[in-house]
Amino acid sequence: MAKPYAPPRGGSVLARTWRRLRGGAEPGTLGDLGCIPVAAERIRTLAGPADFRDTLLRLVAQARERILMPALYLQDDDAGREVLSALHAAKAARPQLAVAVFVDWHRARRGLIGHAKSAGNAALYRETTRRLGTGVPVYGVPVQTRELMGVMHLKGFIFDDTVLYSGASLNDVYLQRHGRYRLDRYHLLEDRHLADSLAGLLQHDIQPSPAVHPLDLDDVPRTVALRPAVAQLRRDLAKARYRFAGGVIRRGEVGVTPLAGLGPRGNPLNAALLQVVHRARRRLLLYTPYFNLPGSVRRALDAKLKEGCELTVVVGDKVANDFYIPPDEPFKSVGALPYLYEGNLRRFCRARQAAIDRGQLHVHLWRDGDNTFHLKGLQADDDFALLTGHNVNPRAWRMDLENGLLIHDPQGRLAARHRAELERVLAKTRRVASYRELERLEDYPAAVQRLLKRLARSRLDKLVGQVL
Repeated sequence: MAKPYAPPRGGSVLARTWRRLRGGAEPGTLGDLGCIPVAAERIRTLAGPADFRDTLLRLVAQARERILMPALYLQDDDAGREVLSALHAAKAARPQLAVAVFVDWHRARRGLIGHAKSAGNAALYRETTRRLGTGVPVYGVPVQTRELMGVMHLKGFIFDDTVLYSGASLNDVYLQRHGRYRLDRYHLLEDRHLADSLAGLLQHDIQPSPAVHPLDLDDVPRTVALRPAVAQLRRDLAKARYRFAGGVIRRGEVGVTPLAGLGPRGNPLNAALLQVVHRARRRLLLYTPYFNLPGSVRRALDAKLKEGCELTVVVGDKVANDFYIPPDEPFKSVGALPYLYEGNLRRFCRARQAAIDRGQLHVHLWRDGDNTFHLKGLQADDDFALLTGHNVNPRAWRMDLENGLLIHDPQGRLAARHRAELERVLAKTRRVASYRELERLEDYPAAVQRLLKRLARSRLDKLVGQVL
């Protein structure tokens, strides 16, 4: 297998130290990562959230050995209860089946942002266990002692030898349970070695930690009592890596490299994300739901534009953001976030208007009624792609536990599937021909203007951009 191109590391020790202090990942070489060879025909792209839901429930019903499901949350709503009931039914039908769900500790123990205080989704887990038994533990994973400082954001459901990889969590809107949907990316990969690798991090690095506890039982400790264990877990996870025996890509195969990352320094996922950008020669594609790029990613994209690379950015319109509040509804502070992201995008486009004018930079805004947008990932030319839950924002870069699947496709076996996926997404977008098409602060509702001006005066807008 030919060794992928890697840009020279270059730079002085002082320059590299400065990059580390700023949270920039050191560039590495994609070819040094190793990979799991997977037959291209055993990788599928699902068409949408309804297909994702049907596939998920089918795989639960068919599993014979194991079901391991990491997600930011499993919601107390119709879709969440449907999935949880299906897991219990599978366990009851096949008692030898190993089943475990992993969710963020903090997200599971609070209500929705902007709603009344509640016991959160954990109340559903406890009620279900009392009613159906203890065969489906739901583990709470605290990446930090406060949700604001980091969450468990791993992706990839494991069913025997199959991995269902998506950035979606488990609730009505992600699974299109009542018409409305939140669009994500959905990939099905069938390979024992890949499934074992993803399972290993959950079962050997996360589940045994004293910081991790089943949320479906009544005797759940308080977070304050877990502080030393959480600190140790975070240190361990910052060094954790997916284990696998590397192989050689043969005819009809692609290479899949599972990557995990936590924190700004020594983060393999962040480094690979940058390397995918550096690897692009002709075309680069970026999906991100919240336009708030880390500085190192923004600089890498600018370098590609200077080299003449064609860059396509697909992002949700502000009304397709899951925090958007229509102007005729009562305003809450969290409703300012989509406007902050739009402001970021407007400044990005304004600074690069010349690239837009010459057809080198394509910015597409996705919108489909009152549905929402949650896609993330990268593709460089036809040979490297990154499937990930990483939002490509400062929070994911520095705080959250993230993972991704780096796909090396030197024979272009998946190129047509990537193009078909992109075409489906672009069908619901409009291309931004000028930054002037994006609204200014003066165009926003009065309540949004007041809040954004107050944040700007106190310089809190920069802090908000780092943690949300």
